[in-house]
Amino acid sequence: MKAYVFPGQGAQFSGMGKDLYDSSELAKKLFAQANEILGFDIQKIMFEGSDEELKQTKVTQPAIFLHSTILAACLGDSFKPDMVAGHSLGEISSLVANKTLSFEDGLRLVYKRALAMQAACEAVPSTMAAILGLEDKVVEDICKSINGIVVAANYNCPGQLVISGAIPAVEEACTKLTEAGAKRAMILQVGGAFHSPLMEPAREELAKAIESTTFSNPICPVYQNTIAKAVTDPNEIKKNLIDQLTAPVRWTQIMQQMIADGATEVIEVGPGKVLQGLFKKVDRAFPTSSAEI
Repeated sequence: MKAYVFPGQGAQFSGMGKDLYDSSELAKKLFAQANEILGFDIQKIMFEGSDEELKQTKVTQPAIFLHSTILAACLGDSFKPDMVAGHSLGEISSLVANKTLSFEDGLRLVYKRALAMQAACEAVPSTMAAILGLEDKVVEDICKSINGIVVAANYNCPGQLVISGAIPAVEEACTKLTEAGAKRAMILQVGGAFHSPLMEPAREELAKAIESTTFSNPICPVYQNTIAKAVTDPNEIKKNLIDQLTAPVRWTQIMQQMIADGATEVIEVGPGKVLQGLFKKVDRAFPTSSAEI
C-alpha cells in the first residue's frame, strides 16, 4: 500500500517548482492560475526569490502547497494513493491530492491560513523550540508546570518534539527541559507559536473560510494531524482541519498508524526529504522515496 505524504513549512528553497514548470504544460497552467488567485506573482518568488522572501509565512505556505499539489497533478495516472497525510500545512496539500478539495479552493484556504497565522503571530510575541532526546510525557509534564502558555506542538518522531507558546514560557521550558536531560532545547527561527492556543484568532478566521468551502468524498483516507487516524468523512475532515491550528501535529502517531494499517512504502510529494527522514526514525528499513515526474 502506497502512502503519499506532503511536507509543511520549512521545506522551501529558491528555485522550487521550476523543473515542473519547464517540463509540463499542466504545471504552467496551474502556476498561471495560482498567480491569478493570489493576486501576485508567486511563481517568480518561488523560482527566483531570496531565502528571506521565501521565509515570509504568506509566501512560504502557498509556495510549498503549490510545489506539492502541482507535482502530484503532474504524476498523472501513476498517482494512485492508498492513503495520504500532510505535516501541518501539508495536510491541505494532501486533501487536494486525495480530491477532498479542488486545487483552487485548497490554494485559497492555504493563503487565508497563512495571512491569519501571520496576524496571530504579530499580536503576541511568541515562538517554538525543538526538544531532542526526552520522552513525550516528560516534555508534556514540564510544559504544564510552567506559568504561561507553552504546549507540545509537533510530535515529529520518537525523541523529537517541538514546543510552542509565549516567548518567556518557551524559554523557561527550555531551561527546565535541559535540566531534565534533553540533548538539545533549541529556539527555532519561526514567526510565532504555531499549533498552540495563541493561534486561536487564526483558527476562528480560518474556520469561516473552511465552513464555506466544498469538501468532497476523498479517493482514499487522510490521516489527520489532530487525531492521527484515517478519515474519509468530509464533515469530520473539515472539523479536524479547523482544530489543527491550535492543536498539536501528531506526526509520530500518524507514521505509526499508517504502518500499522498496512503501508508498505512512503512517497514524499514536494520540496525536501524531511518526512522521509522522520519515517526512518520510526523504522530504519521502511522504504521511502521522493515523487518525481
